[in-house]
Amino acid sequence: LDTAANYGEAEAVLTGFDLAPFRIVTKTMNLENGLETVIARARESAVKLKADTLLVHAASDLEGGTLWPALQRLKAEGVFRRIGISVYVAQKPAELAARFKPDVMQLPFSILDQRLLQDGTLGRLKDMGVEIHARSLFLQGLLLMETAPENLRAAALQLQSVRRSIATAGTTPLAAALGFALSRPEIDIGLVGVTSLAELDEILAAAARPLPALDWAACALADEWILTPSLWPKP
Repeated sequence: LDTAANYGEAEAVLTGFDLAPFRIVTKTMNLENGLETVIARARESAVKLKADTLLVHAASDLEGGTLWPALQRLKAEGVFRRIGISVYVAQKPAELAARFKPDVMQLPFSILDQRLLQDGTLGRLKDMGVEIHARSLFLQGLLLMETAPENLRAAALQLQSVRRSIATAGTTPLAAALGFALSRPEIDIGLVGVTSLAELDEILAAAARPLPALDWAACALADEWILTPSLWPKP
């Protein structure tokens, strides 16, 4: 289960359930709250959630030079078994990994967004022994939409082309997205969000489907603005 101190009441909600069957990954508060507060909250998360892994939520917080040594001390104390970093493509994950030697990195990756595969980043991370958690497998749900939203109509033709290829291969966008991520040896964990048990059941069923004969590389989009939700035009 992936959560974070910044996700509203998410951590508090989770403490109301039996978390024993799960490996819990949580993330730091923003460093602007002060290092002592960040570390105190991390210790609280470890106790309440029995969290296994702590990720730096904002990679920019590493620049001050104080946060990572503090997380290393938490790991040395046995508070967390693994520490790592949540990153975006533009933050050059391989360079961060070479500098900080994280156990885990969480990063965006999908059938539509293959940039970190194409430039060799995923391979370099694996060579460094980094466990890779892939998020945004559906690119904020964009791949699953039959019609692109109005603010993304400029991407409609490219998305339709990918969906046609997926349909021709005899599968669904959901199964293709999951299959692609799970088929990559560099990816250790694929993260998905659900809002109901029915959605979870659908995802598990799709993930179990045979991998289709699909030109995966041809499904990748190159336009950075499409692949970066923060750059999407306002609705």
